[in-house]
Amino acid sequence: MTGAAVEDVRASIDAVWRIESARVVSALARLHGDLGLAEETAQEALVAALEQWPRDGIPRNPAAWLMTTGRRRAIDRIRREVNLREKVAVLASDLDDHDDPYDEADTRLDDQIGDDMLRLVFTACHPVLSPEARIALTLKTVAGLSTAEIARAFLSSESTIAQRIVRAKRALSDGRIGFAAPTAEEMPERLPTVLSVIYLIFNEGYSASSGDDWFRPELCRDALRLGRMLCNLLPNESDVFALTALMEFQASRLAARTTRDGRPILLLDQNRALWDRLSITRGLRSLQRVRELGGSRTSYALQAAIAAQHARAATAEDTDWVAIASLYEVLAEVAPSPIVELNRAVALGMAYGPQAGLDLVDQLRDVPALQRYHLLPSVRGDLLARLGRNAEAAEEFRLAAELAGNDQERELSISRARSLEG
Repeated sequence: MTGAAVEDVRASIDAVWRIESARVVSALARLHGDLGLAEETAQEALVAALEQWPRDGIPRNPAAWLMTTGRRRAIDRIRREVNLREKVAVLASDLDDHDDPYDEADTRLDDQIGDDMLRLVFTACHPVLSPEARIALTLKTVAGLSTAEIARAFLSSESTIAQRIVRAKRALSDGRIGFAAPTAEEMPERLPTVLSVIYLIFNEGYSASSGDDWFRPELCRDALRLGRMLCNLLPNESDVFALTALMEFQASRLAARTTRDGRPILLLDQNRALWDRLSITRGLRSLQRVRELGGSRTSYALQAAIAAQHARAATAEDTDWVAIASLYEVLAEVAPSPIVELNRAVALGMAYGPQAGLDLVDQLRDVPALQRYHLLPSVRGDLLARLGRNAEAAEEFRLAAELAGNDQERELSISRARSLEG
């Protein structure tokens, strides 16, 4: 096989691993009962693929090959443990029935995938772990990102992310956290943790907190994939559909958010013909499911309803800002926060004039949580500019630039300041 052909195979392996790794890890975790061991066994299967596929060719069903190879590695590990001989016999008997690594008819395994994936998501997002550890472990085991990719996404070193993941696995092991989905009684307490992790991943992708790029679409897509998966696994949980609807609406704008050279394009200036109509349709469908389940008055649902107002507007001028301001008022009651109030100020400024928005923003200037938040002076600058107070607006945009951690966000604020200084 030529060097180019080998590279093609390796690229195919990377693609298969990104799609199938969570399925493989979750199935192996059911056999091992330990997430750390399951991931190690899955990695051994990946190494075997990297060694054999360039030589033997890509199998007809790459996912089944990885699954079978991983299960064989699991049996090898268990055989080395004397006190688990009975389990070896059960697993070996099961494997004998599916000895062909190219077998595509492992229906018993397929029947278990849904439950295994659900267990994997909830294990990776277990409350015993720190928020940072949950994010890293979820991206590693569920989204299939490499340690290097996670480090790059969050502008951290590979060693830091690797240590975080190792500590997370150790914490699960030391805490004897079983590989299991929460019971019906535990679900109300555990599900918010899972959703908050997915939301954090999406938000970091949608508005990068630092670095050269304004946003990181891969993180958005990974979070959205997790949301869609949970919709299939938990069809009666309204907040799952609400968060997924919100992400669908936001993700629909990704292609319109920057110029070709990566400079930001603000919402009102975006070419809406570039918005992904399929993603918007999915979002509207998920939002309808939220209504059917009676969950329209939650934070995720209200945010999704706000995003839907933008998605439905064919042009920026068609946006129903009065409806959006009303939704923000309800959101401020349901989930009060300074950020919600700042967003409500934007909506008020668009619905009832810039002075209405500025009055609320000025009440937020002394809120501790917003003291170093770059969007506060950015919003204030925009409102001042619309009132014709250009010198004050330019000063606010310069302050926003100083506070911004993201390079593109900083350049945008500097550009807006300069445009007002002539």
